[in-house]
Amino acid sequence: MSRSSHTAAAVAVLGALFFLFGFTTWLNGPLIGYLKIICELKDGAEPFYVTFAFYIAYFVTALPMSAVLGRTGMKRGMMYGLFTMALGALLFVPAAQARSYPLFLVGLFVIGTGLSLLQTASNPYITVVGPIESAAVRISIMGICNKMAGVLAPIILGFVLLGDADTLQSELASLTPDAYATRLDEVASRVILPYGIMAVVLVGLGFMVLYSPLPELDPEVDTHLPTSDGRSVFSFPGLLLGALALFLYVGVEVMAGDTIGLYGQSQGMSLEASKVLTSYTLGCMVVGYVIGIIGIPRLFSQSQALAASAILGVVFTIAAIFLNGPISVYCIAILGLANALVWPAIWPLAISGLGVHTKTGSAFLIMAIAGGAILPLVYGSLSAHASIGPQQAYWVMIPCYLFILWYALKGALIARW
Repeated sequence: MSRSSHTAAAVAVLGALFFLFGFTTWLNGPLIGYLKIICELKDGAEPFYVTFAFYIAYFVTALPMSAVLGRTGMKRGMMYGLFTMALGALLFVPAAQARSYPLFLVGLFVIGTGLSLLQTASNPYITVVGPIESAAVRISIMGICNKMAGVLAPIILGFVLLGDADTLQSELASLTPDAYATRLDEVASRVILPYGIMAVVLVGLGFMVLYSPLPELDPEVDTHLPTSDGRSVFSFPGLLLGALALFLYVGVEVMAGDTIGLYGQSQGMSLEASKVLTSYTLGCMVVGYVIGIIGIPRLFSQSQALAASAILGVVFTIAAIFLNGPISVYCIAILGLANALVWPAIWPLAISGLGVHTKTGSAFLIMAIAGGAILPLVYGSLSAHASIGPQQAYWVMIPCYLFILWYALKGALIARW
């Protein structure tokens, strides 16, 4: 096989994995509305334990997964990550049969753990499977694969789980208690087939990765990195402030994608319409990502993109708060455009100059994904207060975007404490 063919095959494997990352991550949006029905969840924070269980896995397991990779190697580590995700998907079967919300949450945590291992292992590959001068092109391809999966996932799962959303709600309201429980059992069983199929696909992908043309990387080799003058990893303000910025960013990104369905219902939209709103947010992210591919660095720098993204976030959040009806909901969807370039802009700014601490710094940034666990819960708790409600609860986003703006303009430039 020629070098170009080898690279193309490896990129195809990685593209499938990044598609999987996006597909699995953004299933949570429609899943929140679905579990709220079948598990009879209360309004407020309770439905958002879905995002908590999923994203907190990154914080809890990021450093342990790095140690696992040191023992297994990268390719086997990726395979084990996919197998772990398959196990989490299979837990949805007994969870659906018992309509057990805690067991669903355990399944989501296990899926998140598998993703933590998979992402820690897979991200280095995209820079080394081909010429370094074309790495940016490969990263762009991975981003498009990831975000397009995020567009499709809510549409597909929303149709499978809640294809009869509006008639189902009216039907449930008219049933006797016994018939109501029986009907919920029937609706709960809908999740078994898609997650069973997912488990089979994940196992298949695991073996595909093991026998793929991906090179085996030694995760312990850091000899190509410069020294960092004996400094501790905690002595780099850009990294620690960047991790906080990333924590806040993932929080607002998840809020924009996963709260929008319930928010749409609170603004008078039908369940039929609101179940696919997450796809609107992800569609806006795809647009933003394409703008970044075209514009960075030809038209604007990474720091400028980050500052502009934060400003757009503030503008559209305020618009969502002060407008009403579908237009307010669509402002939350447009936050996908504001959020698209934040991750790729913060990451290189945060790890710049870390030298031999680059790997540890990367683990810190992966742990910052826990923002997606914490901030949606804060939003849910605020939205449950009668004096605040779902719309005014979005004020929690404003300080997040303002800190990201400060990091773009000042924080990333601080060399020492």
